Amino acid sequence: MKSAWRVRVPLCPTPTDRTRLRAAGLGLLLPFCVPFLNGRLRALLAAPLVLLPLLVQPAVAQAAPASEADMGLYTRIGAINVCIARSAGIEFDKAVAIAGETIAQVIQGQHGGVIQQVGAKALTIEELRKGSINSAVLGAVQICPKEVPADVTKKVNDLLKAKGAAGGAKAPAAAPAAN
Repeated sequence: MKSAWRVRVPLCPTPTDRTRLRAAGLGLLLPFCVPFLNGRLRALLAAPLVLLPLLVQPAVAQAAPASEADMGLYTRIGAINVCIARSAGIEFDKAVAIAGETIAQVIQGQHGGVIQQVGAKALTIEELRKGSINSAVLGAVQICPKEVPADVTKKVNDLLKAKGAAGGAKAPAAAPAAN
């Protein structure tokens, strides 16, 4: 009795099978017949193919912290998302929440929640969300002020003036920095 897990696959596809393989885009996969390979030799040749995905996988590396340039890019992307959503008629709060969540998830996924300007400690997803929402609002005020409610624009401008007078952090650039 043959074991249940062993399936017989013909080494030489029939002309009908070759036509089906070509139609499926796999015509080059079996361009020739290999009738001389017996079961054990096929298994020996197939073993490296089974192990190949394990060897090809990249090593897990420590994610680099998000640089100032990365954060500028993420802020700009979030702000553009807010502008697009607002022009499509989506409420400001929803647009900002979605843009902020997008930025937070990118920072979490790409940089492990670490932002170079903040320090070496990874931020929690909640901390990332709060900061990302603020970044998206700041960027939206600069990129598409007509899409931002007047009271929010006033608060942001007042905050930026207060930070500027106190020598605080600069606002995100409205345009990409020239190299």
